[in-house]
Amino acid sequence: MVAGKVPAVAKGWFRKVTHRPPFQPIRKSPLPDEFPGVHRMDLDEEDAVLRVCRSRSLYRYYGVDPQGEVDAFEREFSASLGVRYALAVTSGTAALHTALTALRVGPGQEVIVPAYMWVSVIAAVVNLGAIPVLAEIDDTFCLDPRSVRSLITPRTAGIILVHMNGAPGDAPTLAAIAREYGLFLLEDCAQCVGGSIDGQKVGTFGDIGIFSFQMNKNMTSGEAGCVVTNDEALYRKALSSHDCGYSRGEDGLLRLEDEASFGWGRGSRMDELRAAILRVQLRRLPEVIQSMQHSKYRLRALLEGYEEVQLRRVLDTAGDTSCFLLVVLPDAAIARAINERLRAHGIVTSSAETSNVILEDYGMHIYFNIPALQRKIGTDLRGTPWTLVENRDSVYNYARGACPQSDDLFSRTQLLVIPSCLCDQDEEDLLAAFREVLEVVLSPDVHASVSR
Repeated sequence: MVAGKVPAVAKGWFRKVTHRPPFQPIRKSPLPDEFPGVHRMDLDEEDAVLRVCRSRSLYRYYGVDPQGEVDAFEREFSASLGVRYALAVTSGTAALHTALTALRVGPGQEVIVPAYMWVSVIAAVVNLGAIPVLAEIDDTFCLDPRSVRSLITPRTAGIILVHMNGAPGDAPTLAAIAREYGLFLLEDCAQCVGGSIDGQKVGTFGDIGIFSFQMNKNMTSGEAGCVVTNDEALYRKALSSHDCGYSRGEDGLLRLEDEASFGWGRGSRMDELRAAILRVQLRRLPEVIQSMQHSKYRLRALLEGYEEVQLRRVLDTAGDTSCFLLVVLPDAAIARAINERLRAHGIVTSSAETSNVILEDYGMHIYFNIPALQRKIGTDLRGTPWTLVENRDSVYNYARGACPQSDDLFSRTQLLVIPSCLCDQDEEDLLAAFREVLEVVLSPDVHASVSR
């Protein structure tokens, strides 16, 4: 939609509010795109890259003049989380595959995943021959523990908790459920780097955690990831999986005597260039989060004054990294009207499909928007994993309607990204736009018209 153009849905009900002046867009230029870590980059990242390039040693395990950047990043990242082991890999997706391989996930197993995630979560389960089982989300927009408990079967191997949109899910409760049933808990912290609950960092509640440092994340090197755990055996298996099928010692040499970690590697080792950038980005992370928290909670303070508006439940505001704002409206029609009028006010980004959107339109973050899942596309000519005899009792529906509680939230929730570089004027424009739109759309006559 072109900023400043009143949307068609708005025209029909806007005429009812005859006492208002002609529509005037609040913004004439887009808001910044998300990219939290990118917005804070400066010459420090450039210097880090040049240092590695000048060493001519870009591989982590050996080189002309090894810099030890990956080793240093792993130490610094694990220390920041308060976890024993960190393993740097090439992407968040590689981290998921590495973690699930270390957990020995495979055919005959089910893994509970949320209806709201990123497609890579389901892809990692499917690629290992296991069956994903969709669970509802609750008002944290992460896994609903009640739904998870109801889905556990003798075939359930574990649970993947995805800390969506910058704020943690209920990791303590889900960790307790996992322990009760003897399941693993994998925390996907891709969108919540730096998040915490009561001072404990996400990624440290379960058996293993994964992070992403892709372009859109709180800290970034363009593409990268990390696996973390306090379990030495899991760490060694992950180390084997991300490399060439064998673990390594502190000297970087392969440990061919470590038979418990033998496997088939995927070659997902991080290089020195990305690690050098990430070490700088890790130091910036607190200021990035602080900036986003400031912007987001100014908006939340305004929105809390409207009784028709619900906001995502945040378990710990101090541990909310605040890279997204989720606003829940009374019904889908009102959500659409508010969303479209905000867009007409110029509350958009250059990447229009990634901000100020209704969740059900948020691409492959929503289970029913994943074509390969709907069609149960296999990983080979046999149709693995759906056709495997080991999975014959794991038959699930992935069509829209499979998770009605989540579907309802998807239809009436608006997502707005909160970049780490919003200036005072950006924040004032957002506040002004929300005030104007909510006062118009939620006025009694318009509210009744839209809801019909």
